[in-house]
Parts: sequence; structure tokens; C-alpha cells
Amino acid sequence: MTDVVLFHHAQGLTAGIREFADRLGTAGHHVTVPDLYDGATFDTRDAGRTHAEELGFRTVLERGRAAVDGLPGEVVYAGFSLGVLPAQMLAQTRPGAQGAVLVSACIPPSEFGDAWPGGVPLQMHAMEDDALLLADGDLDVARELANTVAGAELHLYPGDGHLFADSSLPGYDAAATELLVARMLDLLG
Repeated sequence: MTDVVLFHHAQGLTAGIREFADRLGTAGHHVTVPDLYDGATFDTRDAGRTHAEELGFRTVLERGRAAVDGLPGEVVYAGFSLGVLPAQMLAQTRPGAQGAVLVSACIPPSEFGDAWPGGVPLQMHAMEDDALLLADGDLDVARELANTVAGAELHLYPGDGHLFADSSLPGYDAAATELLVARMLDLLG
């Protein structure tokens, strides 16, 4: 069993994120799913992003850090889009990190330190034609990490969806999500 902390995307802690967490739990892992928005969810990514901007991204990061207080250090951090911020920060800065799974976003490691920490496995997942990922330059960052971090994995799926692994949203892609889950379970195993 692996301890996993799974951070939600800008639309909040949706039913689809809870379902994704349940799939990991059913496979025998202990999954913590913090609610960075105190119960608020949003019908659109733009509305959720506006909420995150109003909160402040520093607040999102601090809520992520506070969510793991009291948890063991030996955790795999995972995040979807906005949730990549706290997941990646914690994977890079919290002692004992066992890995990171970044979905639909990737931040330059220099935001949280000098480089990706040695010995911390990294998986990145995205759709190859995700306009948001391309516009933000996240795909370039992910490719750079895949080329420079020993053992890092970058998995690109056909399509253009951003929140493709959230079954409660219109852009859900069941086939891509199945592959993501299988690859993540391999990492957790």
C-alpha cells in the first residue's frame, strides 16, 4: 500500500476527482484528497481559475502544504492541472517524497528549488493537443524534465482535452484515463 495525496484541478473537488481517488483506493492504496477550495466547485475551468486567482496561488500552495501536516513523509503526490502546483511543490520540498504524478500541467522545477530531487520518481500525463498546456509552455517543461530527470516518464495521449481524467466533466476521455490509471498504479506498485 502506498500513501497518495491527490490534489484537484481549478474546478474544485468534483465527483470525477473523488471517483479517480476511489479507483486508487480500490487498488489498495491510501488516498488523501484535500479540498483546497473549502467545498466550492465551479461549472467551468475559467470560473474555477478566477476563484484560484482571487484566493491567490500562494494560498493554494499553503493550503496544499497544510493538508499534508500530520501525514507521513513517505507519500506520492499527484495533481490535476491547478493541483500540480501543490503536488509538485511538495514532491520537490517535503522530505520523504516517494514520487509525483502531474496531470495536464507541469511547472519549471526552479519554482520550488534548484532542480528535481534525485530519487523521486516522476510521471507526467497530458493530451498532446491540449491548447492550455501548449499555451502555458507546460508541455515544453514536461519534455525537458523527461529528458533530464533520470527515469521520468512523459505520457502523451491523443486528443486535446485538458481535464480528460475527470469523469464528471464534458472533456472526459475514458480510454486515456484507463491508461493513466494503469501507469499510475505501476508507479505506486
